[in-house]
Amino acid sequence: MINALTHSFVWVLDQDEALEFYVGKLGLEVNTDADLEFMRWLTVSVPGQPEQQIALMVPGPPALDPDAAEQVRALLGKGAGSGFIFTTDDCRATYEALRAKGVEFNEEPVERLYGIDVGLRDPFGNPLRITQPAEGPIQPPG
Repeated sequence: MINALTHSFVWVLDQDEALEFYVGKLGLEVNTDADLEFMRWLTVSVPGQPEQQIALMVPGPPALDPDAAEQVRALLGKGAGSGFIFTTDDCRATYEALRAKGVEFNEEPVERLYGIDVGLRDPFGNPLRITQPAEGPIQPPG
């Protein structure tokens, strides 16, 4: 039986730029940065949570052939990448701290049914959200 999710993949066009964003601005930590000769294996995670890593992958071999890699790069340019939802204890304070580091947001924090939430994109167009979960059980409207 499956017992854990350990890695998620996100396509990036430049791994050094991805490091600057995910580590330098968002504050994630590097788990692995290894030259495997045929590719660079680069993973980051939320501090203190190394069991759930994000692999920052450049479209190309061995995962993709050249044609598929080009299609992925084109889709990224249109904002059709994969993304993540991060949580925080204080969405508004996190928003202000990240804005001060130069992170650009799509919106300001908004109160929603499930908590306070804000959206942004990484430098490659991947959608990200930062959410301060609501306290207690979520009650659907109506």
